[in-house]
Amino acid sequence: MNNKILVTGAAGFIPSHLTELLVENGFDVRVLVRYNSKNSWGWLDSSKYKDQIEVITGDVRDYDSVFKALKGCDSVFHLAALIGIPYSYNSPLAYIKTNVEGTYNILEASKELNLSQIIVTSTSETYGSAQYVPIDELHPLVGQSPYSASKIGADQLAFSYYRSFSLPVKVVRPFNTYGPRQSARAIIPTVITQILSGAKSIKLGNLTPTRDLTYVKDTANGFFEIFKSDKLFGEVTNIGMNEEISMGDLTDLIASIIGEKVEIISDTQRIRPGKSEVDRLMCNNTKITENTNWKPNYSLESGLKETIDWFRNHLELYKPDIYNV
Repeated sequence: MNNKILVTGAAGFIPSHLTELLVENGFDVRVLVRYNSKNSWGWLDSSKYKDQIEVITGDVRDYDSVFKALKGCDSVFHLAALIGIPYSYNSPLAYIKTNVEGTYNILEASKELNLSQIIVTSTSETYGSAQYVPIDELHPLVGQSPYSASKIGADQLAFSYYRSFSLPVKVVRPFNTYGPRQSARAIIPTVITQILSGAKSIKLGNLTPTRDLTYVKDTANGFFEIFKSDKLFGEVTNIGMNEEISMGDLTDLIASIIGEKVEIISDTQRIRPGKSEVDRLMCNNTKITENTNWKPNYSLESGLKETIDWFRNHLELYKPDIYNV
């Protein structure tokens, strides 16, 4: 076995941070980024480690691309996915093809190539609205959006490969992550970019749901610690803070840190269908803290300060006046 690791979806938010963490820890890192005519590597284009990363372009929906990318690797972190919940209402099939079939391609190719570890990325959205808090890994799974349903399907497919073929699978279930490089689809970049662009009235959706928010460097470190553990094969492990905050209170906190007062305007296109809204998410992180050396290094306030500073220096990359589905 060697220490070559593949990261899928590495051009994106969380996986780009994870890729850099793996390089910093001495791994030989290969990434699979989606083929595009511009040869763009997304956030890795501006990474200080880009010359130390082997990049393969392809598509996780294409088995041949996945097999080629995995050949010669010992392990894989599979993070490539469609993640925008609102767009999953528009095109459920796209989420099935990317999230379910894409995960199948990773699992099947890993089986054929005898990889020693497969990390499959889930999401706290698979739990639906909390039936109890904090939410541990035994909480029922409820598909309240096509996105969450596709991720439940991918998770269960991964476990079927563990049980049927003894494939060394671990499923990582992060709660909501925020930080530098995040898409404007998410609540925190939406609030920050609108305020920093000078808006005194900002457009948001439902303010009452609560979320458990983890800074991206802590999330990436959670993936790494789960990878290093020999206790979590065939299981799902949450990453979260064991805290919750409402979207309204979060908006007030961000505005306070920036030093602005804002009016919130309810924008109906940003509100999920009633039965699809996940009203409450709060992580029970006992499993990860007891089975790994993971502990968060950032509080919500310290993480938000770093995030705001980054967006202030990269505001030109965003379009605060346009709603990103």
